[in-house]
Amino acid sequence: MIDPSVKTPEKECEDTNCPFHGTLSVRGQLLEGNVVSDKLDKTVVVRMEHAKEIPKYERYERRSSKLHAHNPPCIDAREGDKVKIGECRKLSKQKSFVVLEKLEGD
Repeated sequence: MIDPSVKTPEKECEDTNCPFHGTLSVRGQLLEGNVVSDKLDKTVVVRMEHAKEIPKYERYERRSSKLHAHNPPCIDAREGDKVKIGECRKLSKQKSFVVLEKLEGD
């Protein structure tokens, strides 16, 4: 079951790996990040930034990580969009997340 705060997309799609119109179940983490690449077929690369504390210097440093996520046709996230992604079963060697909604961007 998808988190109630996630809005259902207005467009319909025939993708079996869509959490809204297919059979893919979403469980585990919900993360937010920015799409840095949409060149792959039905896949986007999402970059997430977080702060890590360095106790010796009593400061924080910015770190980031990139995740590959499935991009259903009904959502169709593009480069520069801020998106929410959810964990699902493994879809390929690197993909185990799916885009749930666009938060900002066109």
